[in-house]
Amino acid sequence: MDVSQPSLLQGFDVSRPAPGGPRLAEHLPVARVLLETPVPHLDQLYDYAVTAELDEQAVAGTRVRVRFGGQELGGFITERRAETDAGVKLQPLHKVVSPEPVLSAHVLALCQAVAARYAGVVSDVVRAAVPPRMARVEKEERPAWGEPAPAPEATAESLAAYDGGTAFLGELAGGAAPRAVITLAPNVPAPQPAGDGGGAAWLQAIASAVAAAVAAGRGAVVVAPDQRDVDRLCEFFDAVFGATAYARLTADDGATARYRNFLAVSRGDVRIAVGTRSAAFAPVADLGLAVLWEDHDTSHAEPRSPYQHAREILLLRSELEGCGLLIAGWSRSPEAHRLVLTGWARELKLPRPVLRRRAPRVLATSDSYEVERDPTLHAARLPRAAWQAAHDGLARGPVLVQVARTGFIPALRCERCREPARCLDCNGPLELGSRGAAPRCRWCGTFAHGWACLSCGFQRLRASSIGADRTAEELGRAFPQARVVSATGANPRASVSGSGVLVVATPGAEPVAVDGYAAVLLLDGDRMLARDSLRTAEEVLHRWFAAAALGRARDDGGVVVATAAESEVLRAFVRWDAPGFAERELVERRELGLPPAVRSAVVTGPSAAADAFVGALELPAEVRRIGPVILEEEETVKHRWLLFFRHADGAAVTGRLREAKAVSSANREPIVNVRVDGDTQL
Repeated sequence: MDVSQPSLLQGFDVSRPAPGGPRLAEHLPVARVLLETPVPHLDQLYDYAVTAELDEQAVAGTRVRVRFGGQELGGFITERRAETDAGVKLQPLHKVVSPEPVLSAHVLALCQAVAARYAGVVSDVVRAAVPPRMARVEKEERPAWGEPAPAPEATAESLAAYDGGTAFLGELAGGAAPRAVITLAPNVPAPQPAGDGGGAAWLQAIASAVAAAVAAGRGAVVVAPDQRDVDRLCEFFDAVFGATAYARLTADDGATARYRNFLAVSRGDVRIAVGTRSAAFAPVADLGLAVLWEDHDTSHAEPRSPYQHAREILLLRSELEGCGLLIAGWSRSPEAHRLVLTGWARELKLPRPVLRRRAPRVLATSDSYEVERDPTLHAARLPRAAWQAAHDGLARGPVLVQVARTGFIPALRCERCREPARCLDCNGPLELGSRGAAPRCRWCGTFAHGWACLSCGFQRLRASSIGADRTAEELGRAFPQARVVSATGANPRASVSGSGVLVVATPGAEPVAVDGYAAVLLLDGDRMLARDSLRTAEEVLHRWFAAAALGRARDDGGVVVATAAESEVLRAFVRWDAPGFAERELVERRELGLPPAVRSAVVTGPSAAADAFVGALELPAEVRRIGPVILEEEETVKHRWLLFFRHADGAAVTGRLREAKAVSSANREPIVNVRVDGDTQL
């Protein structure tokens, strides 16, 4: 029996019900169902009969339970139909789990497009789009949601200051669907419902775009990379639109709160949704605008198959639903800049004279002038220019110090031969948790008492890198009058205020200064740039811009000091030229044939299975195959293949990959993982 065709199982003919069998619905007696299964060869829609008993509940978008291949599976009704294929016997729906239609036709079409783009299974995408059901939430009395309050006209000044900003807002307010990419500058003058210093500029820009879409009677979706950004957006939206005018969609709020807010959007009670990556699928009715903040952030990529990225979801959604799109950030990713160069999106750009006034002054310690003034620069972690900026800044306000790593001393080396210190039990890296503590393995937690170097036998260690805690301790001694605050992912802090406060933070964990930081010090630049990855340079630049944006304007005495060797990244940062750097990256990658100038796919699996999978692919001649790369694991040897292909060939290549996965799955061959556009592995 072919379990992939449940319609052939014992059941009854829709046109001729079996005597004594269940009575069918008189109108549209066939339900087309999407099964909740990750199995690639079952990634299709199946027909089931709708009984009269379930007729009213079994509407498109509802959750159901069906019998399939001898087991009971969950699924979603995608549509009701009048008939199925002639002569085919159907099984009846087993159960309608909930009468709540949670999978709208628009979201289903989007999930299907995302699955096609990433060579994935539609059910896996739906899993991210529709949160788990909380039955008691459906039974609650529907909360009273409010209409968005009219945003102050002056709020639009934040976008109106950019070339093309006024036209963009005007088109949104008129019901059109403009698409734009904007690299924001800090300290753009505009009202600030919540004081955030220069960092509030992004909140103002997003709020003004959302207000324009709402003014046209349409909805809006805002997607941010993490909970911290969502919290700031919601605080700002509370002041601008009202606390009941938008729904917050984030898993960190808990399953119950997330599902309650999801239902508010699904039912049409609220027109604005704010959340993390899964909010890109929010079923907002008559969507007029989608906003993506900091599209480069790795948190926007789904860690589960098919590894979709929020940026690509919103690009597809803009095409499918005809909504506007705004990609905003302190920096610019090569992917976003490519949209500008191809003409798919317009660029909103701040005039250069305005940018020079609003951005803080940036000093590079590798500048020839600083090198001549500071003969100990090569050996000092806190060069003279950085020390002076911190000293002067503490008298005027808080000072931010960004470091690369958390912890005290997160990496150790042998003092004699400089070999990395490794655990004798598991070969993991050793760290020092605090002053006076014994070295400890970061992997297994074993304390390395009596450690000796395996290369030279020496028993003394030295720091390979300095963490935030050790940096805070050192700066506390250097500035005894300052109050030192540490902010990391494990020890978050939302905001600071007042002068004499020295904040030591890791990238992404920098607290907001109410009046902006008087000085921002960016340490460990060379160490951050030394990481071997395709994305290292742009990621470091993003982190620097995000930290520098929290500082005060040049006219207010704001200064940023970057401690790094001369490089293209540093030069772009000093010029405050993220678009220029993104264009340079695109040109270089086009010459090398690397993403995002081209698209990519990574195929990984047991050696024989991966080789056979790639060998059987019938791909366009222009596709470049690299591999296999041998990946040795404890129990098996795996092979990894890299495929690089043109954007124009994207649909053909992902279609072939998807077909190959289905064939492999149907033949019960070893699982081969396919990750499209997952270039973080390169």
